[in-house]
Amino acid sequence: MALPTAVNDQITDSVTQANVKVLGDSPAMAMGAIYQSLAHSTGILYENAVSSQQQLQIAAQAATNQGVIQIYSIDSMAGAVSTQKISQSDVPDTMLALLSSLKATGLSVT
Repeated sequence: MALPTAVNDQITDSVTQANVKVLGDSPAMAMGAIYQSLAHSTGILYENAVSSQQQLQIAAQAATNQGVIQIYSIDSMAGAVSTQKISQSDVPDTMLALLSSLKATGLSVT
């Protein structure tokens, strides 16, 4: 015990024991706070992982959808490309000239 004081010895002992208990509990409390923080961080990690998987699934579905659209539009795209090529060439003029020549000679064209 410390030097004699005007305070009762039992009060001094109880305060000392309470202080020792606080000091003894502090490592456990600190570890509890660390474990709680770790659990919270792990929860956020899993939330972010699920969100990323959802976004990747949406992107995969969109890519698949665009691929199917491209597959189904091959015929119409091929027709559009061939129409554009024909319209930019001199084939229509040649066909018109041939038709005019046939009509001028009197041949029947159906």
